[in-house]
Amino acid sequence: MSLPELCIRRPVMTTLLMMSFVIFGLFGYRQLPVAALPRVDFPTIAVTVGLPGASPDTMAASVTAPLERQFATIPAITTMTSQSGRGTSSIVLQFDLDRNIDGAALDVQAAITASLRKLPANLPAPPTFRKVNPADIAVMFIAMRSSELPLYVTNDYAEQNFAQQISQIPGVAQVLIFGQQKFAVRVQVDPEKAAARNITIDEVSKQVAAANSNAPVGIQLGKRQNVTIQATGQLEKADVYRPLVVAWRNGAPVRLDEIANVRNSVDNDQVAAWFRDERALILAVYRQSDANTVEVVDQVKANLPRYQSQLPASVDVSVINDRSKSIRDSVHDVKETLAIAIVLVILVIFLFLKTLSATLIPALALPVSLIGTFAFMYMFGYSIDNISLLAITLAVGFVVDDAIVMLENIVRHIEEGMQPFEAALKGAREIGFTIISITLSLVAVFIPVLFMGGVVGRVFREFAVTISVAILVSGFVSLTLTPMLCARILSPVDHHKKPGLFSRAVDGVIDGFLAFYRVTLDVVLRWKFTTLIVTFLSFAASAYMYVTIPKGFFPVEDTGFIVGSTEAAPDVSIETMSALQLRMIRTVLDDPAVNYLASAVGFGGIVNQGRIFVALKDKA
Repeated sequence: MSLPELCIRRPVMTTLLMMSFVIFGLFGYRQLPVAALPRVDFPTIAVTVGLPGASPDTMAASVTAPLERQFATIPAITTMTSQSGRGTSSIVLQFDLDRNIDGAALDVQAAITASLRKLPANLPAPPTFRKVNPADIAVMFIAMRSSELPLYVTNDYAEQNFAQQISQIPGVAQVLIFGQQKFAVRVQVDPEKAAARNITIDEVSKQVAAANSNAPVGIQLGKRQNVTIQATGQLEKADVYRPLVVAWRNGAPVRLDEIANVRNSVDNDQVAAWFRDERALILAVYRQSDANTVEVVDQVKANLPRYQSQLPASVDVSVINDRSKSIRDSVHDVKETLAIAIVLVILVIFLFLKTLSATLIPALALPVSLIGTFAFMYMFGYSIDNISLLAITLAVGFVVDDAIVMLENIVRHIEEGMQPFEAALKGAREIGFTIISITLSLVAVFIPVLFMGGVVGRVFREFAVTISVAILVSGFVSLTLTPMLCARILSPVDHHKKPGLFSRAVDGVIDGFLAFYRVTLDVVLRWKFTTLIVTFLSFAASAYMYVTIPKGFFPVEDTGFIVGSTEAAPDVSIETMSALQLRMIRTVLDDPAVNYLASAVGFGGIVNQGRIFVALKDKA
């Protein structure tokens, strides 16, 4: 007994089988993450090294160059980019997509170890590296600022409370803070005053360090319990540092404020961030690679009021931008297109079959095939994105083909006088192998896409697998559900029944198209040479347009969010860079289309570079 015959004779079994497809498909659909594009992991490692006080030229010659020469010996590196700044250097290594990132990390560690003897001996720490994915971008930007509190106090709330709470939300990978301002006491020694008292910088440094020691004091032994004695040796404010004795000269103490300017400051005053044109902290929220972008953003937004209620009233929290809106809009558009395609396909089937019962069969087979595909997408770890939904949309035409071929063959036997049950058995037996061959031939078209290499291959692999699975599922549905429905739903044909008005109208339109086709075919056959000329010109025009049409990886998409970068001379100071950045910020804010703006300079230890994030207003 063949599969179609088994399903025709066991309608309950077939119904339960199809219901399982739908149930697992709906479960998979609800579990699938939502993203703009398929997840593509680029094996990338970023190496950073610092040498305080070194110029960009010194960093490039003595630090970056030796590391680059050593990294060049590592196999499977596709690109290596480096950047040398004042006191810092960074090298980004991108490996072949097939390279295992853990194995690459071991090679990078070995290369760093081998290059240590070629690096400056006064490096405070050896180079460090971390695995990164350039495809990961922040899903949300949040600004924190206060009109009353110093920025370093706001930083404590942002780092110790706000960012940690957001990091605990399921799906959040990390929260980075741009323009971080950790509190620190800054001691600026006056060289002339120190030299006049014959005091060196090392003496000052040792005395400041000694005043901050947390050495153990001892234990108080008691009859019932022992008590550990602790001494608070940390100096926390500038007022406490100023009277600190750093040396004795001529029998008199020399205090710190006599030779230095001591003030409350931050540990890194070479970074700055703004919200609009006010100093602020910018928090960038990153999602985990397998997390649902829309769900992560929704959870962060839902928890923001509770987190903000735990902050002082003067601290303002503003959401600058989140990627969920553009993803939501694009996915909604594709879903809308998919729904329209399904409705149009069913409508066209109805116009040609002219009966609701016959139209119902492919109308049921179509959603069962598409919904069942989501179960396999979940098994393969895919997501609902523009690429996978594009595959589902294109699969609508392929999916319905198998059902129509099966339906047409069975209807043909019914029109010849057979009963629907016998017609379904005979028609399915005749056309079963054809359905299999059609399905496999359609899947074969996408095999080259499946094995395509490079970044394009990684992105479109999900497309090829999704549409292939949809076609295979539709072939299975056409061999099981479609013949069973034909045997149970279709009615015998009454050849004595007069066609209705709707049927006659549709037949008239089809006859009109056939008449028009007959006339145009006669013209083409009569003017053979002209037809060949037109065909050649059409081919030439197509080739010309293929060459001249602009090409790109993806179409330009209006997300309403702009990310820009700024760069000044390598020797620019943070004060000058901040002033230039503020001029640029105010120029951008003059545009009425700008809704929010955030900016930062000095990230990564490079003072002469900045970033700007602009959120535009919604279209009217």
